[in-house]
Amino acid sequence: MDGTVTVVLPRRIPEAAALAAVRELAPWIARRRAAVATTAAALAARGGRLPYLGAWLTVVGEAGRQRAHRRADVLLVPADQEQRQPAIERWYRRQAAREVAWRLDAACARAGLTYHGLTIRGQATRWASCSARGAMSFNWRLLLAPPEILDYVVWHEVCHLAVMDHSPRFWALLGEHLPGYAEPRAWLARHGASLVL
Repeated sequence: MDGTVTVVLPRRIPEAAALAAVRELAPWIARRRAAVATTAAALAARGGRLPYLGAWLTVVGEAGRQRAHRRADVLLVPADQEQRQPAIERWYRRQAAREVAWRLDAACARAGLTYHGLTIRGQATRWASCSARGAMSFNWRLLLAPPEILDYVVWHEVCHLAVMDHSPRFWALLGEHLPGYAEPRAWLARHGASLVL
């Protein structure tokens, strides 16, 4: 995440074409570089802490520990650096299953809709999805965001149970259930790249 831009050319494309493409894409490249710098700064500012639904957990390594465990505002993790990251991710996945399930159940009950199955994943490009059959999938990284962001994504997917596209009808339905959804939606667009361990 150092902001370096690399241009890869097919063998038969002249270097001049690459330079022209870089010039044309300069505004997009500048925006992406700024986003990378913002994400790097946010991660550096964490220090030895991790966000969890709007709170901060201090990460403490413990010799002999193999699983992450939360004790108040401390996340106890393996002292071994190779075991630490996978243990933390597994902990977030377990917590996501709990946090998403009760929110999803409550939203569906309020909307009078039903879903069919919930999975927690680590998708690279999606925060959540709803299949045509009502199967729900959520990204565990949403727990790194404030709780209103998770609430927004849950309601977004619940509304897909009724309207499978992003038509004006869908946004109107989401607005009925979650007035002010534009703010968490914008937050996710701005800060989503920083929701990493």
